[in-house]
Amino acid sequence: MNLPTLVDSFGQHFFRLALVEAVMVGAVAGAVSVHVLLRRLPFFVVAMSHATFPGVVFGSLLGVSLFAGGAVVGIGVALLIAALGSLRQIDDSSAIGIVLAGCFAVGVLVLSAQPGASRELSAYLVGSIITVTSADLVTTAAVGAVLLGVLTAFHKELVLGAFDPGGFTALGYPGRGLEVIVLLVVTVALVVCVPAVGTLLAVALLTVPALAARHWTDRVGPMTMLAAGLGALSGVLGLCLSAAFDIAAGGTIALTATGLFLVSAGVHSGRERVTRSRARAS
Repeated sequence: MNLPTLVDSFGQHFFRLALVEAVMVGAVAGAVSVHVLLRRLPFFVVAMSHATFPGVVFGSLLGVSLFAGGAVVGIGVALLIAALGSLRQIDDSSAIGIVLAGCFAVGVLVLSAQPGASRELSAYLVGSIITVTSADLVTTAAVGAVLLGVLTAFHKELVLGAFDPGGFTALGYPGRGLEVIVLLVVTVALVVCVPAVGTLLAVALLTVPALAARHWTDRVGPMTMLAAGLGALSGVLGLCLSAAFDIAAGGTIALTATGLFLVSAGVHSGRERVTRSRARAS
């Protein structure tokens, strides 16, 4: 570990921008990850990480933001998945598979025709957080505020629909409409992570924080806040470790999130052993 390099990094403007981006992306993705967990959507997140790739590529080639390109394509794909899923002869997993087929290949083929394709491909897939700009921070803050606002406004409905979809529909709520909202929130959250950790590593931030938070609480509200905190902590620690060891930031952030999960799982397992031991002793 090179501590002088880490200390020097805090004096660099680009590193401070990256640090703010890491906190915001980690917090937003962590909060959204709770609903990914509740609705068992990890496969959807993985699929969308591939499906949004062409949008990110086209956005870059057209000179617009990566978020704009990825969001347009991602939202279109999410709506198409929801539409196919509404057909009784096609289940949700099959619908995701149908839409996913070819999307990633399209992005790779389009990108391969451009100069410097290998370098650009790496940046899109695993992110380049140290190159984020003030405009990226504004986008992340604005989009993150909207996503958190939606989760707050529909909190009761989202929780009820996740735990009791049959009862949710019986009460007169539009089950398919709520599902579309969840898919759109997850998709937009994934795309906003792209500048920081890329399309592939965004999967970690949208799944792991909630899994780690579940070891500490079973209540959705506290779990959401804890997952947001763990996501932000993953961003900060991962970015600092990447600077200290001179390694890729996106991969380090994702690996740090995994490390926090393993710590949480270890502590949870230890507490359960202690509880069982005390129960046997009594």
